[in-house]
Amino acid sequence: MKVLIVLTSHDQLGNTGRKTGFWLEELAAPYYVFKDAGAELVLASPKGGKPPLDPKSNEPNFQTDTTQRFEADAEATAVLAETVPLAGVTHEGFDAVFYPGGHGPMWDLAEDPASRRLIETTLGASKPVTLVCHAPGVLRHVTTDDGVPLVRDRNVTGFTNTEEDAVELTAVVPFLVEDELTRLGGRFSKAADWQPYVVEDGLLITGQNPASSGPAAERLLKRLRGGGQG
Repeated sequence: MKVLIVLTSHDQLGNTGRKTGFWLEELAAPYYVFKDAGAELVLASPKGGKPPLDPKSNEPNFQTDTTQRFEADAEATAVLAETVPLAGVTHEGFDAVFYPGGHGPMWDLAEDPASRRLIETTLGASKPVTLVCHAPGVLRHVTTDDGVPLVRDRNVTGFTNTEEDAVELTAVVPFLVEDELTRLGGRFSKAADWQPYVVEDGLLITGQNPASSGPAAERLLKRLRGGGQG
């Protein structure tokens, strides 16, 4: 079993002068779900090399046992420091693709042709794609073979408008994940703010927020082991 994890290379939080990037829990939790199951992992990002960590995600209030395990794991941090450039990656050789969130993906991966191509070809090869928190926004330009939005008439979730309001970034982000997926025709559903919530629709698995990243990875693992939806 081999899983590709795609991270952001974007580190600027709009025009605020503050830093952003990927959210640590949303990498660490899936990383160990897959690693502990014996999967081989490859990390990629648009620019390659070490992707930017959202500094807020490593503050004490947001640390978990899993994030602390990751930070203390020399092998994991070495892999993170040397992500491969996304443009040179294809779905071939991988069984699934997983996108952690953080605000960074809304600026780069959401507009990245290589990311769009990767998602379209992975699904086209009947392999699952999982995106959590802000990462479902990366689907905004992804289409089916017929040229319609991938999420149209599909069950999806992602970071909600009320969660974005709670972190006071509604006016900073380039778009709101919930609004964008709804605009594209997705059947957006959600749980209460900050509660784990995962939606599976065929080969597409989405998670609402950081707390959903581990459960979304578990859902993907179940599918890879033959226990997912048909």
